[in-house]
Formats: sequence, structure tokens, C-alpha cells
Amino acid sequence: MSGRTSALEVRLNARLHAVQRGDRYEDPLAFWLEERFPGSRVLAAGTLVSPLGEPLSCAVRAEVVGDEAEVLTGVVAFLEEVGTPKGSLALVGDLEPREFGSNEGLALYLDGTSLSPEIYAALDVNEFLDELHESLGGTGTIQGFWESDDTTAVYLYGRSAELMESSIAELLGVHPLARGSHLDRIA
Repeated sequence: MSGRTSALEVRLNARLHAVQRGDRYEDPLAFWLEERFPGSRVLAAGTLVSPLGEPLSCAVRAEVVGDEAEVLTGVVAFLEEVGTPKGSLALVGDLEPREFGSNEGLALYLDGTSLSPEIYAALDVNEFLDELHESLGGTGTIQGFWESDDTTAVYLYGRSAELMESSIAELLGVHPLARGSHLDRIA
């Protein structure tokens, strides 16, 4: 393995805030890099947000020590194992960027203002999220969320957006907090 130092940038097509990004990608990647390519280290990470503050994507930057091709191949394989969303991109040194990702994503947008006040008073969104998690079964996971003054977005990732949508359709059709909600494909 070469002792060459190169820049690594991983652009993740994942809608996650700092803590969610750190837990899911940044920290595991930092530990993996240190073990696989000694002397490598994560330098920075961040999340691109919309003008309203909704996360749109995130990135991790690192300084890596080793053969650029080996680093790129290894990083992509590692991040594929942890379920990176489709449309992610890895760049190492002067190599051609590599698009990767195996998971698909859905954003569930819940109406935070138009439902009757009784619904908001009587129901807890955290209990709804527990039911949503159960409905997903093995088809996907809730990886993040975002709240604005009038909307709560819940970000779901799994192998198939269609399977996730099918798994949660019944819950979305009957739960009062899901009235007025909509799903968007995000990966």
C-alpha cells in the first residue's frame, strides 16, 4: 500500500441532519478508514439544506493514506454495505468520480397545520413513527426526519421504494396523522 495522501469526498444522497449523518455514515466511515488505511482521517462533514432548512444531501470529507484506487473501491464497498442511497458519489484524488448506492428513498410529508386541533391534541407523532417503523417490517428503515412550522418529513430508506410504499400504505390510509400526507421519491 502506498503512503500517498489524497483527498476523499463522499457525497451522500441522504437527507440527514448532523447527528443522524454522524451516526449512520460519518463515524462508521471514520473508524473504517482508520482501520483499513492507517493515518487516514475524516476532516469535515456537512448537510446541504433547502432555504426552509430541510436536509437535501450530505457529504463527508477525509484525508486518506493509500493507493487511490484501493481507497475508492474500499470506501464504495463499505458504504454499500451500510446501505447508502442510490445517487451517492465518491471522489478520491484525481480518479474519476464513482456513483454508487443500493438503497432507494422515500420522504413522507405529514401535514402539521391543516388537520383538526383535536387530532394534534390527542395523537403523538412519536407513536405514529413507531407504527410506521413496524409497518415497514424488513422493507426499510426510518433514517431521519425534519420538522418545519407546518410539515414533518420522515425519511425512509430501503432496497425498494415500491416495497416500502406498499408496506406502509394501510397505515397511511387509516391513521389520522397521515391525512393530507404525501410521499416523494428521494433516491
